Amino acid sequence: MKVNKLAIIGGGSLGTAIAKGLISNEVFQPSQIFMTRRRVSLLADMQSKGVNVSKDNCLAAQGADIVLLGVKPYQLEQVIREINPVLTEDTVLVSLATGISSQQIQSYCTLQVPIFRAMPNTAIEIGESMTCISAAQANEEQEQKILELFAKMGQALIIPEELMAASTVLAACGIAFAMRFIRAATQGGIEIGFGSKLALQISAQTIKGAADLLIQKGTHPEDEIDKVTTPRGVTISGLNEMEHQGFSSSLIKGLLTSFNKIENGK
Repeated sequence: MKVNKLAIIGGGSLGTAIAKGLISNEVFQPSQIFMTRRRVSLLADMQSKGVNVSKDNCLAAQGADIVLLGVKPYQLEQVIREINPVLTEDTVLVSLATGISSQQIQSYCTLQVPIFRAMPNTAIEIGESMTCISAAQANEEQEQKILELFAKMGQALIIPEELMAASTVLAACGIAFAMRFIRAATQGGIEIGFGSKLALQISAQTIKGAADLLIQKGTHPEDEIDKVTTPRGVTISGLNEMEHQGFSSSLIKGLLTSFNKIENGK
């Protein structure tokens, strides 16, 4: 599947991060990307990079091989019905909206089109996203192309559509949860004597190293924890106190709360 034109409808934070990721990883030339936003002035930076920007969704979508829908869930139906006249049976729709099924998306279209749902996180801008994708009415070549596109900007995998809500919480919301952990570790570092910048540098690199250990070695977190916990040591004392204060429990409850909000639509 050859892609000559990519449309990103909705150039907000995620849409812009994707565009930057695609450009920096040389997946597309800036001139191949068409982005829209109501307030076009907010896309001035992308325009300076050579990306085509406008507020005309139909103009962006017309002739596009892939249309990325980066709008809010409540805007999705209106936007798809707006661009519907310029879609063809070969136009690949990729929705980034949370909680809107491929069946619902298809109901907004006159033609039957390949539909993907993708949930990257904002680390896509630096090529380190974890992107989960589901596919409907797509052939193997189209699936491979969308998977390949997102894999250029981190890790990507295709999952059953019924797991998309869960992937949103674990990967997309998860990056915010990880950031909050780093912030808390930084604040703790300040408490024990470091300046704020140095505490942040140490905390962020430590978390990066921990993640890389698991990814590169394929080990379980507890295996790596065992290596740094000794009898009556400082590490196990700190871990136990965190658990007494509900560390793991609060994280799991946070994940479940976010998941239930998607599932219940509230």
